[in-house]
Amino acid sequence: MGEEKIDGIDEIREEPMSKFNSICVFCGSNSGNRRVFAEAAQDLGNELVRKRINLVYGGGSVGLMGLVSRTVFDGGLRVLGVIPAALVPLEISGESVGEVKIVTDMHERKAKMARKSDAFIALPGGYGTMEELLEMITWSQLGIHSKPIGLLNVDGYYNSLLALFDTGVKEGFIKQTARNIILSASTAHELMNKMEEYTPSHEQVAPSHSWEISELGYT
Repeated sequence: MGEEKIDGIDEIREEPMSKFNSICVFCGSNSGNRRVFAEAAQDLGNELVRKRINLVYGGGSVGLMGLVSRTVFDGGLRVLGVIPAALVPLEISGESVGEVKIVTDMHERKAKMARKSDAFIALPGGYGTMEELLEMITWSQLGIHSKPIGLLNVDGYYNSLLALFDTGVKEGFIKQTARNIILSASTAHELMNKMEEYTPSHEQVAPSHSWEISELGYT
């Protein structure tokens, strides 16, 4: 039985069902125009509950953020939300979900979410979700972390982004091994299986010990 503190909370896990203790989910504060996106958020939340994986997310109680966080919280797992003070009135409606940490800016938000997570998953979302996803991909390529990064490609939402990555490989801007950093699947179950089996295969730009990781707020 293992015990760990997450921001002062004692966490006890008797029978781990996954190699991941906590996963960070990037997703939108909107729900999208089609029910399929909300269903995917709830499905991901249920998959985390089934595998007894805690959630780290952007702290909002609306949109896809609200759906995935409430699903995990109602399933009895830990939920840690990290949100900049400026976004509190925009992304938290009514009661917050789980524990919410208010930070000063987006940089601190991403660094804290990364520190508290063993892997990352992006649901459909807008510019913010894509920016968070791409930063984690970049950090992996640079050698700052080696954690799995998954893209839940709901109903082909991210097909164009994945095609852009492939174009980057074709045109010589992305190495083929670095293209393998991002894992994608259309269902939460399939994506989680891929992430459980992930082993980094790309050459890191610089080894992790050469980075001033503390300055990046990563450790």
